[in-house]
Amino acid sequence: MTRVRPEVVAFDVNETLLDLAPVRAALIEAGRPGELLRPVFGRTLLIGFATSMTGGWCRFREAFDDALAQETDLDPARRATIADAFGELTPHPDVEPAMRRLTEAGIRVITLTHGSPGVAEAGLTRGGITSLVEYSLSSETIRAWKPAREVYLWAAGRCGVAPDRMALVAAHGWDVLGAQRAGLTGAWFPRVEQAYPAAFEAPHVLAPDLAGAVDGLLALPA
Repeated sequence: MTRVRPEVVAFDVNETLLDLAPVRAALIEAGRPGELLRPVFGRTLLIGFATSMTGGWCRFREAFDDALAQETDLDPARRATIADAFGELTPHPDVEPAMRRLTEAGIRVITLTHGSPGVAEAGLTRGGITSLVEYSLSSETIRAWKPAREVYLWAAGRCGVAPDRMALVAAHGWDVLGAQRAGLTGAWFPRVEQAYPAAFEAPHVLAPDLAGAVDGLLALPA
């Protein structure tokens, strides 16, 4: 199927848009190495994915707390303090120009996360780019985790567009795969993942950075 220029571009939030440095700093303050963030974040996703795939559901914060409990011996109060650091995230420097380029081209911009409601909004406000984003959607609303097909279709429905008129930009290959399987256009660039998984179908747009991902979407035929 030939891909066309999207009417709406959805951005993943954690790591794609927002820098998790405050969470890493909270781990260090708790006496744990900052490098622990990668396995904790990965285990958080594993818990969420497994719960969702087996017919259950849990909130992102609950999965993150479980992951911290599995990876550390921190008490519940200290774990809660680390989780609170998600409310302190800020956008990566390349986010504002990328979003602005899309909006100036007449393309609507939203955020789409399975993370806690309010995290994206707080980060966008902190970065001064709230005005560039039409909606900040959390799939906690429908009790589902990406990459479940229903999340992407729900987001397209909220925006009033067909799935093939929406794109997802993410620095996570599994997220791009889920979007493409739901009929969206997928755009991947490296942020924390340095390579797109060869086991997945190729992304519609593969770029070296966020600016390149936006360029690739804008280059699609109208």
